[in-house]
Amino acid sequence: MSEPPPTRSSSHSPRSLLQRLVDFLHPGPDTPEDLRALLAQAEQRDLIGADSRDMLEGVLRIADLTAGDVMIAAPRMDMVQIDAPFDDLLHQVIDIAHSRFPVYEGDRENILGILLAKDLLKLQRAPELNIRALLRPAVFVPESKGLIDLLRDFRSNRNHLAIVIDEFGRVAGLVTIEDVLEEIVGEIEDEFDTDEESGEIFGLAHRIYRVAGATSVERVNEAFAVELAIRDGDEVFDTIGGLIAHDMGHVPVRGEVHHLGGLKFEVMHTRGGAVKWFKVSPQDAGA
Repeated sequence: MSEPPPTRSSSHSPRSLLQRLVDFLHPGPDTPEDLRALLAQAEQRDLIGADSRDMLEGVLRIADLTAGDVMIAAPRMDMVQIDAPFDDLLHQVIDIAHSRFPVYEGDRENILGILLAKDLLKLQRAPELNIRALLRPAVFVPESKGLIDLLRDFRSNRNHLAIVIDEFGRVAGLVTIEDVLEEIVGEIEDEFDTDEESGEIFGLAHRIYRVAGATSVERVNEAFAVELAIRDGDEVFDTIGGLIAHDMGHVPVRGEVHHLGGLKFEVMHTRGGAVKWFKVSPQDAGA
């Protein structure tokens, strides 16, 4: 009679690993700082990986954060006017490349709802429709809303964007489910993000381009036939985002415009203190 095949050692099973981590954390820590120290020790002892530790610490971080801490401030919100001509609206949505936009009428405080970019296709197929018929209800949350509660709401009501209001009931900004998740898992790349090393340049309209902040200065020089300097004294700039920030003397914010080397750079999108996208055109293009 043949012997039964050897079984996998229980010390390598997921259940055993979890039990080892529980045993390691017992007795429980008294403060969040103690827990973070224990997580660092658990990583050093190979009980958890570096990514797992980062995510667990991210969960600890959002426990103390509110919507006001991570929101995009009202002056930097990309919004659309309900009465804007369709062609202008379409170009705005394409240029900015968000998937959702708050829609307002008259004053920017008067938010009517949320427009999904994909819903604009319905207008092309059925011109008798209007923007109002496509709007989704806007969700409003106070600045003091905790991120854990906000994430729970996002999951339950299937909304991915909320308008943040201050204590006086005025629009303070907006927050997305991506903003919350990035506090846990770090930056989330989407279809408009690019390889940080290579960068990208896309044509938008006649002599107007969308350029990633991570694009090398050499590539911008080649694409636009300009001669932007990559060095200023002892400083060398690998990316166009770094060069523009240096030349401006501060971290650019959405909507800012800067002229350099015969080109006009308009900041389209920022994340984590860096420019993700510029809209670039020759200074004589009138864009």
